[in-house]
Amino acid sequence: MTMPTASGRRQHGQPSRRGWKGIRGHPWLTLATLSIGAMMVSLDGMIVTVAQPAMQSDLGADLTGIQWVTNGYLLAVAALLITAGKMGDRFGHRKVFLFGVVGFTVTSVLIGLSTELGWVVALRVFQGAFGALMQPATLGLLRSAFPADRLNMPIAVRSAVIAASTAAGPVVGGLIVEKADWSWVFFLNVPLGAVVLCLGVSVLRGGRADGTSGRFDLVGTVVLAAALCSLVWGLTQVPDHGWSDPGTVVYLLVAAVLACGFTWWQQRAEDPLIPLRIFRSARFSVGVVTMTVMGFVMVGAPFVLVFYLQNVLGLTPARSGVQVLGLTLLMIIGAPPTAIWISRSGPRTPVVLGLAVTTVAMVALSQLDAETSTLKMTVFFFVLGLGFSPIMIGGTKLVMSSAPLELAGVAGGMQQTAMQIGGSLGIASAGAIIASHAAAALPQRLAEADITIASGQTEDAVRAAAVGRPPELGASGAAQELLTRISHTVFLEGMQYALLVTAAVAAVGALAGLAAGPEKAAATTPGRTADGAPDETAAKTPE
Repeated sequence: MTMPTASGRRQHGQPSRRGWKGIRGHPWLTLATLSIGAMMVSLDGMIVTVAQPAMQSDLGADLTGIQWVTNGYLLAVAALLITAGKMGDRFGHRKVFLFGVVGFTVTSVLIGLSTELGWVVALRVFQGAFGALMQPATLGLLRSAFPADRLNMPIAVRSAVIAASTAAGPVVGGLIVEKADWSWVFFLNVPLGAVVLCLGVSVLRGGRADGTSGRFDLVGTVVLAAALCSLVWGLTQVPDHGWSDPGTVVYLLVAAVLACGFTWWQQRAEDPLIPLRIFRSARFSVGVVTMTVMGFVMVGAPFVLVFYLQNVLGLTPARSGVQVLGLTLLMIIGAPPTAIWISRSGPRTPVVLGLAVTTVAMVALSQLDAETSTLKMTVFFFVLGLGFSPIMIGGTKLVMSSAPLELAGVAGGMQQTAMQIGGSLGIASAGAIIASHAAAALPQRLAEADITIASGQTEDAVRAAAVGRPPELGASGAAQELLTRISHTVFLEGMQYALLVTAAVAAVGALAGLAAGPEKAAATTPGRTADGAPDETAAKTPE
């Protein structure tokens, strides 16, 4: 009777395993389990956004208070993604993932039962922490289940599932809020969590690589979490207050100081949270840059375009979602062919071409106006979606296959943290550009039209124009129509500048992608980088 090969595949004559043990560690069942888990977290984020108006009314919250329902969650996720990845590397991704699933599901139930805003916000922070435990673990477990040179299709499937759940979120959330109430948005996680937990217990393997012993870097964890919280919170202030606001500047400076301190500590820590030598790999570094650019474009552009669709074109939220559906559909449909493409050519060419296509799409979208036809706009969204799949899959492949197996969790945390920071930068930049243009251009345009407003109304008028709404100055008839045209013109000019800046960022990302180098055989053993060479960042495996 023949024995299993070194790769783990069964040769002819070896008896097959049966029962539950036979599915433990099965690569494609592992992928299915992790995809449902990723869908649960992604779907929840989109549904909660749709439910916020109903939550605000039911809980009696003001706008600032209800924003913390989202901000608290995002801050927890941003602060803990890399730490969660390290925990998976240290203690096992299976344990961390299942613990995250249980916590995410339980906090969802408690949020749905809450009747006070304070409890909702606090529980959303905990929910974000549990969500952070789940996300890097999905990539870490995929990296353990599939060899590095076969990660393309699993990453593509995972990306397609996330894109589909992102598209379905507003529709599902709208139906739930309309037919029931906002609490069922959170109760929906109960059946999903139960399915993921049952599959996870039966299918997932430990996911802890050799060579991961050592002390947990508590100091690095705290400093990095504080730096990321300060950075993300500072960036959330930019659209409303601008880059030069004292509060914004303080948060960003604190983030910079903490980041420097974190770097200093990582060079001296016995077992650092992020071994900095991992960035010596050009492919890993390019992958992180690619995911940051991806987040910048993927989050920043829709942030602007939603105001265009609803406030300039007058579409309903549901109709707006249908309008951008082409973008999501292309991400879903394009994922499998992209995976095959990357398998044959390596990730560098798809990433560079994807960013080039995205650059072209952003330049085209910057030319939208109040008279743009639906067909033309749909084509632009299709082109944008066409570029997203190669960037997402290729960038993730660069990050995950270039890191040693024992740092798969850290690599997964880096990949998602890069997207998180990129998205925050995208919103901050787009919001600041449009707001700055509105503040400079609106008073001038009103003066040219011989429209005089009270000094106390100027700030409100500028804020309205920055999101494409006409100022509420009590005008009617022809005067109101003139105000609407001026407001739309000012917003469209600002949107053009913002989208052109986004296009420039994508172009810079394409140039950076050239530094990834040609594809080489990826390693499948700990202590090796993607080119198969010994990796200095990896701890030595105990004998």
